[in-house]
Amino acid sequence: MTLHPEIAAVTDRIIERSREKRAAYLALMARELGSGNDRPKLGCANLAHAYAGTDEQRDELKLGDRMNIGIVTAYNDMLSAHAVYYRYPEQMKIWAHEAGATAQVAGGVPAMCDGVTQGYQGMELSLFSRDTIAMSTAVALSHRTFEGAALLGICDKIVPGLLIGALRFGHLPMLLIPGGPMRTGIANKEKARVRELYAEGKATRDELLDSEIAAYHSKGTCTFYGTANSNQMMMEAMGLHIPGASFANPNTKLRQELTRAAVHRLADIGWKGEDYRPIGHVVDERAIVNAAVVLLATGGSTNHLIHLPAIARSAGILIDWEDFDRLSRVVPLLARVYPNGSADVNGFEDAGGPTFVIRELLKGGLMHADALTAGSDTMADYARKPDLEDDKLVWRDHDAISSDPGIVATLDAPFSVEGGFRILTGNLGRACIKVSAVDEDRWTIEAPCRVFDDQQAVQDAFKAGELDRDVVVVVRFQGPRANGMPELHKLTPPLGVLQNKGFRVALVTDGRMSGASGKVPAAIHLSPEALGGGPIGKLRDGDVVRLCAEQGTLQALVDPAEWAAREQCAAPPPAEGTGRELFALMRLTASEAEMGGSAMLSAAGL
Repeated sequence: MTLHPEIAAVTDRIIERSREKRAAYLALMARELGSGNDRPKLGCANLAHAYAGTDEQRDELKLGDRMNIGIVTAYNDMLSAHAVYYRYPEQMKIWAHEAGATAQVAGGVPAMCDGVTQGYQGMELSLFSRDTIAMSTAVALSHRTFEGAALLGICDKIVPGLLIGALRFGHLPMLLIPGGPMRTGIANKEKARVRELYAEGKATRDELLDSEIAAYHSKGTCTFYGTANSNQMMMEAMGLHIPGASFANPNTKLRQELTRAAVHRLADIGWKGEDYRPIGHVVDERAIVNAAVVLLATGGSTNHLIHLPAIARSAGILIDWEDFDRLSRVVPLLARVYPNGSADVNGFEDAGGPTFVIRELLKGGLMHADALTAGSDTMADYARKPDLEDDKLVWRDHDAISSDPGIVATLDAPFSVEGGFRILTGNLGRACIKVSAVDEDRWTIEAPCRVFDDQQAVQDAFKAGELDRDVVVVVRFQGPRANGMPELHKLTPPLGVLQNKGFRVALVTDGRMSGASGKVPAAIHLSPEALGGGPIGKLRDGDVVRLCAEQGTLQALVDPAEWAAREQCAAPPPAEGTGRELFALMRLTASEAEMGGSAMLSAAGL
C-alpha cells in the first residue's frame, strides 16, 4: 500500500527539521562503534573486574567470541508491573547460552509507581524519574562490556527513560522485554463508579479500598489503557518488541516463549553477524511517526506528547505537537479501550490487540511499512499474532474482522475518522487536548474560571460545593519548572461528578493529567508554564475562559488592554520534603513540555 500523503509529508517535515541533529547523532554512533567497544580491546584488569561476579559464564566470557547481552532491569516487588521480572535474568542467561551468547545484569533503574504516588508529594518526582532512569541506563551500559542489551521495563516513565538512555548507546542492538498485564479484575467502569461515589461522600473508605484492590489485584501491568500500556503499543510500532509481545499475561507459556525469542533475537542482530540492527538506526524518523500513529489510532496516553518528543531528541530527531495534530486529522480511531471504552487491555488483546491495529494501519498506508525493525525482519511481522503450536512459538494471520468489533475496528469502519488529539492555541499559550473519550457536545466549553495553585485546593473547593456550576477549573504552577509536572489524576473523579450533574466543566493546567484521562475536556501541558511568566499566571477568579477543541483555541475572554496590563501572580515557594529538594536542579533547567520536559536533554543541548 502506498504511504498516505499526509504521513509522508509529516515525516518529511520531521526529517528536514532534524537534519543537522540527526546527522550529528549518527556520526557519534559510528564513532562509538569504532572506538573500542569490543571486549577484546579492553584491558585485562578491566575484564577481570567485569567477570568476577559470575562463575558459570566466566569461561565463555573469557573467549570474547560471542555476544554478551547487558540486562538493564527495572525490577522491584512494590510495583506490580515490574515484580514479574524477579526471575527473568537467570532465565535469560540460560536462553542466551542456547543462542551462543552470554548475559549479565548490567544494572538496575528506579521504577516508581504513579498509581501509589498520585495526589501526593512523591508524584512531583515522577517526571524527573524518567531522566534519572535514562542516566541510570547510561551508567549500566557505560562499562563497554556488552554487545547488545535487553531492557526490562514497562510503566509510565520507565520505558521512555530506558529508551532515552539506551539511544545514547545507539550502536548496540537492543530490545524492550515486557512482562504483560495482570488478568482482569473488576470492570474499569465499576472502579470509576465507586471512585465518583467516594468523591461525593456516598461510599466509605473501606468500600473504595475493596474496589481498588479488586481492580489492582496481582502481578502485571494495570489493565486500563494508560501510559504503561500505551508504551507497549508504541514499542510494537517501533519494532522494539518481539512481534505481539505486549499483552501476553505473566506466568504463561506464551509469555515465557516470547521472552526466550527476544534473547535469541538479540544474539542474531549483533554487529558481527549479517543482520546488524543497532537501536540508533531502528529508532529513526519513520519509527517515531509510526509510534505517534498507533498512539492516536488507539486513543493512547497524553503523557506521550511529552515522552515521545524526549525519546526522539535522544536520537537526534525533533518532533512537535503540530506533527501530532496533523497526524491525528488523518489517522482513524481503531480501538475502544478504557478510558475510551469499556474493555481493558486483556479484552483488547482478545479482540485482536496491537497486531490487528498495526495490520489495518499498514493496509491503509498509515504506517511506514519499510521501517527497520529490531524484533523481527519487517514491519509486516508486527501485523501477525503470536501463538503456541506444540509449545513452539508461531505467528498467525488475523481474520478479516476482529473477534469483537466493539473493541477493535477495521479501517473501513473506524470508531472515528480522526485520532482525537488537538493543539489548542490562544492568549493563554499552547496546550494539548485528548478528545477521543470526550462527547462532541463538550468539545467547546465557555465558563467563568476558578483558579487554584494545587489539586488539593480543588478537592477542598469541590467538597465545599463551591464548584457546583459551569466552571473552568484552572490549576497552575504544575509545570516542569514549578514542581516537576505531576499528574493531576485525583481531579478526575470530582470533575466527572460535576459533569454528571449536568454542569459545563473543563480543566486548564500547565501540568499533566493522568494517562487514563477521559471524559472531561482538559487543556493540559499548557506552555509556557506559570512559573517564569506563562499567561496562565494572569488569570483571576471569574475570568471567562473559552476552550474549543473544534477550532483549536484556548482563550481568556478578557479585554486585550486589560490583559496586556495585568501582572503575573506570585509563585508559591519551592516545595520541600519527600526528597523534592534534591530535584531542584532538574526543575531549574527543564525544557517546556512540547520539547519533552527534560532537564537532562536540555542541559545536553539535545
